[in-house]
Amino acid sequence: MSSAREAKSRSVFSRTVVVVPLTVVATFLLLTAARGITGSSGARPSVPVRELPDVKGVETATLTSAPLVPAPLNRDYATKVVVELETTEIVRRLADGVDYTFWTFGDAVPGKFIRVREGDLVEFKLTNSKTSGVPHNIDLHAVTGPGGGAAVTLTLPGGSSSFSFRALNPGLYIYHCAVSPVPMHVANGMYGLIFVEPKEGLPVVDHEFYILQSEFYAKAGKPGEPHTLDMERGIDENPTHVVFNGSVGALTGDNAPTVRVGESVRLFVGNGGPNLSSSFHVIGEVFDHVYGEGGSEITQRNVQTTMIPAGGSAIVEFRAEVPGTLVLVDHAIFRAFNKGAIGMIKVLGDEQPAVFKQLEGIGKTNH
Repeated sequence: MSSAREAKSRSVFSRTVVVVPLTVVATFLLLTAARGITGSSGARPSVPVRELPDVKGVETATLTSAPLVPAPLNRDYATKVVVELETTEIVRRLADGVDYTFWTFGDAVPGKFIRVREGDLVEFKLTNSKTSGVPHNIDLHAVTGPGGGAAVTLTLPGGSSSFSFRALNPGLYIYHCAVSPVPMHVANGMYGLIFVEPKEGLPVVDHEFYILQSEFYAKAGKPGEPHTLDMERGIDENPTHVVFNGSVGALTGDNAPTVRVGESVRLFVGNGGPNLSSSFHVIGEVFDHVYGEGGSEITQRNVQTTMIPAGGSAIVEFRAEVPGTLVLVDHAIFRAFNKGAIGMIKVLGDEQPAVFKQLEGIGKTNH
């Protein structure tokens, strides 16, 4: 009997010895994880309370069409920035043999690139062309306020609306039309990018380019008429075209941007959707820096492909180290080679055999 009690006691003690260390380890791991989130002091980062800077002067925003980007702002103070944008409905080429009725911001798909500075007071005026067939508005993801501005910018054809907002959060943001039915307005081309430059600016680079991926759901009209939106294909998320900068070939051939060996490149990349996420990749390069999801901090280094959700963005940076043609793709690869999601950046300059050299084979390739 005594032996049985001793055995039972040893069993309980054994279990206790095992449980206590596991509990200690689990507690240690939880505390370590929490410390990684909150910092070594253990203090949790608080939601910021912003002190609005004084506004000095006024300027009119420089707006650019893709792939061009307005120059860095190079000022150390907040100002009032006036942005004027017109919505239009136009017929242009989507692909060879396919003209499409686009709905646009600023006669361009994607819409004009807007650049302001953190802390700026932005006065935004939206005008809807009198030739438009429907009302439009704008939802800027950079705006803190009802509907990102959409709630106060419903604009009838021939009309205008305006509002002001503070650019509180630095980063790269999508804007789009949000009039019902929202998918129709977005699918017809109503999206663009606004960059709220951090007050300390970004590191200087040699080139900045504006790239925006989106997809179209086109159906043919009557003979001689342009293609229009196929809502059923849109609902099924089955696009006829997936493109960079509004049309097939917008960034290829003579439309491809040019840089030189040794120069640094920053791409402001957005995804207008309306449905698909982008597996954004540049064939022949590695992203030295990625500002994930368009935020103001470098979140990854040495990245091959970065994911960009519909309605989202990313900033990527790299240095062009060898001459050749860099190929931009959505690496969901059928979209690239069968639906149009291909762009190019041409790199000029002398060969760099210490970095890349063909030893034998049929000929040069890009991948």
